[in-house]
Amino acid sequence: MNDPILNLLHKYDVPTPRYTSYPTVPYWDFSTINEAGWKQTVVDTFNTENGEICIYIHLPFCENMCTFCACNKRITVNHAVEDPYLQAVLTEWRMYRELLPSVPVIKEIHLGGGTPTFFSPENLGLLINGITKDALVSDHHEFSVEVHPNYTTEAHIQQLALVGFNRISLGVQDFDPTVQFVINRIQSFEKTKEVVDWARKYQYKSINIDLIYGLPHQTIGSVEHTIGQIKKFMPDRIAFYSYAHVPWKSKVQRRYTEADLPKASEKWLMYHRGKELLEQAGFKSIGMDHFALKGDKLFVAAETGNLHRNFMGYTTTQSKLIIGLGVSSISDAWNAFAQNEKEVEAYEEKISMGLFPLVNGHLLSREDVIIRKKILELMCENRTIMDQEIPGADFINHAFSKLTELEADGLVVLNGKSIEVTSKGMLFIRNISAAIDLQLWRKQMNTNTFSRAI
Repeated sequence: MNDPILNLLHKYDVPTPRYTSYPTVPYWDFSTINEAGWKQTVVDTFNTENGEICIYIHLPFCENMCTFCACNKRITVNHAVEDPYLQAVLTEWRMYRELLPSVPVIKEIHLGGGTPTFFSPENLGLLINGITKDALVSDHHEFSVEVHPNYTTEAHIQQLALVGFNRISLGVQDFDPTVQFVINRIQSFEKTKEVVDWARKYQYKSINIDLIYGLPHQTIGSVEHTIGQIKKFMPDRIAFYSYAHVPWKSKVQRRYTEADLPKASEKWLMYHRGKELLEQAGFKSIGMDHFALKGDKLFVAAETGNLHRNFMGYTTTQSKLIIGLGVSSISDAWNAFAQNEKEVEAYEEKISMGLFPLVNGHLLSREDVIIRKKILELMCENRTIMDQEIPGADFINHAFSKLTELEADGLVVLNGKSIEVTSKGMLFIRNISAAIDLQLWRKQMNTNTFSRAI
């Protein structure tokens, strides 16, 4: 049987960047920026943004290892690690605060991990109060936290609400017991719903659920069951991510093999069925992997052309200055990126020495900034224009050769220099973005660098 969709899946299911940044991290050149250059870029962007900033704080500790996870984490049941780590984060913030020429206006704080609720409610309160005490908080701020329901109490939800948190994201992935066993994340519907109920009790404005398709031993039936359960408490948003199999990066993914994973065609059927069920429930598809109810700010941002994408995924905030605090955190000053040390001990040591704990970074060239804008437009608005700003005749010829092929497959519509993504092309948005990725074209790194596109 010659199924056109299956043919496209086989063709485009290749290692491809996720484009939470441009250039993507494997193409960064740390020799382009040093600590002094990074600090100056932060100050310059801070001034152009009128002092508005977003803050990402990485809290890496977990009591349990989820085998699907490729995030930077430290598995421990020793909660004595909390105090020294939080003191290091607050010291790093003070270093940034002394660098900034005026009082910052915080638009967003995002707590990621790891498991942020590994930390006690009291310590989370001390952390956030330590950040906000010498700053202004925007009247329209969004403070969000990622939680593992098994390690989240009502006291956590209440304390975070007291210090300004109004958004929460709960990891679920899949409720099927077989899938939960192999990914080492046994989590009941009842416990998940309990945390959702607490969030509503303390008036969180937006509740998100993270789901993943393509997990080991997952089936269309388990996706249907999971979404059926989720509909019982109707969150405001759902992130429906493709599982990223990167065992060379995350060795815990070697608990299972590729033979245990659904094929690309099976993954597509899971996504297609999940999307169908979510849309029937009233969710609107946004970007490549997000869904939101019509009253949610993410839906409004998508409808009004104000959707943005950064290391935290799709967001409603357009800020060009994100300060990353904590181990492995990435900061974004629009014209430059900087990443912190990836090991807790190395991070804490540099902070104790009064040094910015940078281990990687990149100063964007004029070319990088141009392509970054184009890829953001594709990811957030489903369209862009390949105008005269794009440098290099050879690259332009290459890009349009790829785009013409994508058009022949019904994934984009080309009109002169404009590119418009079709509804069929949304599943292949990473491949479409890759067609205009100048760094990817130059360096041609893909084996054991990126996860597969589908």
